[in-house]
Amino acid sequence: MTRAELATASDQLESAADDTESESAGERLGELAGQLERLSTADRGPDHGRLARIQSALNDLQHGDGVDVAEAIDEADDAINEYRSDLDGV
Repeated sequence: MTRAELATASDQLESAADDTESESAGERLGELAGQLERLSTADRGPDHGRLARIQSALNDLQHGDGVDVAEAIDEADDAINEYRSDLDGV
């Protein structure tokens, strides 16, 4: 089962990683994209806590780069929120 929203978020973060001028931010965005890609196809979906940690990392990364990167991070964050809206719990 593919979780389309998480796959979309992963794609957005890969795009942001490619567009950023910061090597460290690019590496971190790539790592987060990889996590979301794995979560999108895992047997069990992630819980709110795992996704909240990813979103917190995105928030930290968003404030240090250009408009294109910030927009891609915003779109990834929106896709994660869309997925989270259907999760039970918090």
